[in-house]
Amino acid sequence: MTFTKVNSKVVSVDLSRSGPVVARRGAMLFYTGEVRFAPHGVPGGAGSAPGLGGLAGMAGRMMQGEHESTMLAQGDGTVHYGFRGLETHVVDMSAGGELRVDASRLLAHTAGLQSAVVSSGAAQAGGGGGGGLLGALRGAATGAVTGTGMFTTQLSGYGAAVLLAHGGVFELRVGGPAPVIVDPQAFVAASGAVRTELKSSMSWRTVGRSGGEAMQLECTGQGIVYVQASEEKL
Repeated sequence: MTFTKVNSKVVSVDLSRSGPVVARRGAMLFYTGEVRFAPHGVPGGAGSAPGLGGLAGMAGRMMQGEHESTMLAQGDGTVHYGFRGLETHVVDMSAGGELRVDASRLLAHTAGLQSAVVSSGAAQAGGGGGGGLLGALRGAATGAVTGTGMFTTQLSGYGAAVLLAHGGVFELRVGGPAPVIVDPQAFVAASGAVRTELKSSMSWRTVGRSGGEAMQLECTGQGIVYVQASEEKL
């Protein structure tokens, strides 16, 4: 695998084997060998906020908020990464695929992966979110509860990525006869053709009597959902 876990909170990568790596600024702990670092551009481009029409200017500012400052590492050496003592989880995308993750939960990824900032509604198109403005608004509602926001980072292609989380990450397979229900604040990322929709377990009969799990994230389709063992936000 491209990234090697040194322990639960630190990963290392041999750049001579992986090629260039993109990581959030401040995540490099130490390195050996001949390594060069340079600022990395903001992901995005055409189609980053489809269906927003006249809201494009506001969307652009929100997209900037989704992006974390990143650095490109390249050369012939080994770099160790970690961030604020958070747990790490390596996602192997060597067979190709698509990963959607909030920028604050992304530690690093191989530079060969295509990176873009997309609206949460667009990322869920085909599910309950829908496209256009309605999908964007529903995506914003989901982001407000999960703590991710109206936009999310989408990685696609071949390579590997490293996620950040509180208390470790475990993988839930989506695609069975029943949907997978996740606490919104425990949700970290999703890969494959996973659709997420925010659901409420409250009704007029239970107002004032519901517990702490009133909002739930329903995951359907085919793929994997990554969940942290905590409801704490990053």
